[in-house]
Formats: sequence, C-alpha cells, structure tokens
Amino acid sequence: MSYSWHIAVRYLRGKHKRAPISLNTFISIAGVALGVMTLIVVLSVMSGFEHDLKKKILGTNSPILVMSFDDKGITDSAGVMKKVMAQPHVVAATPFTYSEVMLTSPNGVSGIVLKGIVPKTEGAVTELANNMIQGKLEDLGQPGEKPGIILGRELASMLGVVRGDTVSVVSPFGTMTPMGMAPKMKEFTVSGLFDTGMYEYDSKMAYTSIPAAQEFFGLGDSVTGLEVKVDDIDQAATIAAGIQDALGFPFRARDWLQMNRSLFSALKLEKLTMFVILVLIILVASFNIVSTLIMIVMEKSREIAILKSMGATRAGIMKIFMIEGTVIGVVGTVIGVAGGYIICWVLDATQLISLPSDVYYINHLPVLMDPVEFVVIAAAAILISFAATLYPSWQAARLDPIEALRYE
Repeated sequence: MSYSWHIAVRYLRGKHKRAPISLNTFISIAGVALGVMTLIVVLSVMSGFEHDLKKKILGTNSPILVMSFDDKGITDSAGVMKKVMAQPHVVAATPFTYSEVMLTSPNGVSGIVLKGIVPKTEGAVTELANNMIQGKLEDLGQPGEKPGIILGRELASMLGVVRGDTVSVVSPFGTMTPMGMAPKMKEFTVSGLFDTGMYEYDSKMAYTSIPAAQEFFGLGDSVTGLEVKVDDIDQAATIAAGIQDALGFPFRARDWLQMNRSLFSALKLEKLTMFVILVLIILVASFNIVSTLIMIVMEKSREIAILKSMGATRAGIMKIFMIEGTVIGVVGTVIGVAGGYIICWVLDATQLISLPSDVYYINHLPVLMDPVEFVVIAAAAILISFAATLYPSWQAARLDPIEALRYE
C-alpha cells in the first residue's frame, strides 16, 4: 500500500480506537447512500409504471392497427389480411369494428366503445381471452335470440348487471323520421366479463361479434380495420411502415407507440426530470464530502506540512484527499445501491403499496429494476463524489509547510 492510501485510510478513522470511522465521515457516507437509494427507488418505480402501462395497453390493443381512409371501411378484409400476413415479422391478424354507443340497463346508463371482434382469432392478437373473469370469447358466437356482449368489470358494476342479464345498445345513427333522427336500439345478452386492471378500459369497453356489429350498424361485409400482432413490439414502427407500403392508399398502418405517443413522451420527460432533481440530492451530499475534507485539511495541516518537508509532492498530498473523498463516495454508493435494491425487491414482491385504479392505470405500485440504470446512477454518484474532492485536495497541496510549522 502506498503512503497516500495508507494515510487516506488513517484519516477516515475516528479519533478514538473504538470508532471505526469518524462522525463526519459517517455523515458523508450516509448522505451519498441516501441520495443513491432514493434515486434508484424512484427511477425503478417510474420504469415499472412505464413497463406495466405498456404491457396493459398491448394486452388490450394490438401493436399495429390497419385502417382505411375510405368512409366505408375495409370491404375486402380477407384480401387485405392476406397481404398483411405476407409481411415479415407479422404473427397474426384479425378484423374488428369500432363504434361509440350508449349502453343502458334498468340500473344505469353509460357511453362506451363497442368493438366487434372474431372470437376465434382475437385471442391470437390481444390478451382479451386471458383477461376474461367470467365466460369465454367463444360465447359471443353462440346462437340465441339476442346477440352476446362482453363487458368490463367496472362497466358491469356501473350498470348493475351480471352475466346473463340483458342490456340495450343505443346508436345515435338510426333511421330518419318526420320528427328527425330516431336512435337505433337493440338488446344484447351479457355473456361474459373481463378485467384488464386498467380502469379506463374496464369502464368504457365492450365486445361483441363482428356479424352482430355489422348487422346492428348496417355495415354489410365491411370492417373498421385489422389488428396485427408482430414478433417484436420494439420494431412495430418499422413493420407498420412496411405494411403501409405494401397496401398503399387508401390504407394506413399505425403502431402502438404512435397511437400513445403523448402518454409515453410524458412518462419519459417526467422520468428525466426526476433523475435531474434527485441527482441534486447527491450533489447536496457531496458538499458534506467537501466540508469533511476541508475540516481534515485544517486539522491535519501540521501533518501535511511534515509530509511536504519530508519530500512529499503536491500530487501526492492531493492524492491522499482525493482517495479519501472517493472512498467515501464509493462506500456510500455501494450502500445506497444495496439499500435501493432491497427496497425495490420488497415493493415488487409484496405489492405493499396499492393504488386506486380509477386514478391510475394500475392497482399497485409497480417496480422494474433496470441494471443499466443502476450502473448509470452509481457512476454518476462516484463521479460527483470525486469532483467534490478536487478543491479540498488542491487546498491541501498548496499548504506552505513553513507557515504551518512556524509556531510548532
């Protein structure tokens, strides 16, 4: 061990033999550890929000939607689907219809989105089949006096209906009468309930079969668009561009990130802002390192002067205090990373903190621990701690031994 390391470690110790480190050193280490731990927990929670939100959105919606600028929608859905399935990275596709209607029951009324689907192929594109809590998607295709409809759990609660009850679907586009436009109404049987865990979907979405939707809305054989599943959602934009080129006008292909751009852009901006704000905590902690080193320099000025008179160079003196401050930063960072990991693991394993699903998209506090973020945070903390050593080290190096030892 060089003399710089030996002296730096010695200065970190307490004045008493029983104290492994001095009080000032302990406070400096605790400040860095607290800042790193806070930064890790907050960024992991925000990453969890982004990941969980992405998962739930893609569980309810497909990564790519293919639609038409034509007011009639897509009339040749089978031909268009054949072209879409021929594109690279496309795994599955299914047609759908999309309409805004009013849903009524004896106990309530709600404006919703009614989506027509093909029960046999919908499960291959979205996670709707896995989100069913009562009934199955195939129940929509069962013959009966009234067509079937699947409601979200929150929507069913708002309307006060259960599986087997009857609800009325009211469309504002009806028939023209001498008294004006008469809304079109039809009764549906609740054949199932689903729960995505997202209040916005569970309270505003309903599903029926495409034939029932086409008959009710008078669409004929046309559909609103196609849902497309791909093997890599991160490449959805590129795949959508290829589908767009293959189909040409009047078709358009939109990927999931484009349809939710404002939401995920806001999440990224908020995450960046929180990172900058919380780094300031580590900067504040670094001032503890500065003050600790300055106090040590003032306290050890006689020893520094003796070292310089014995031949120690300015670089060697600077190295002593740079090592001391960096050790404080490294130890604090290691403790902070370990503490942050433990807190994140506990939050993720126990789901200790619950959230109101009608305010947030999810019902518990999500956590996603990203190793890259851990490395970046640790590197930033150590770099800030090292920067905090520069001024005290320079002050110690420029100490004049003659002035320090004049009255000794």
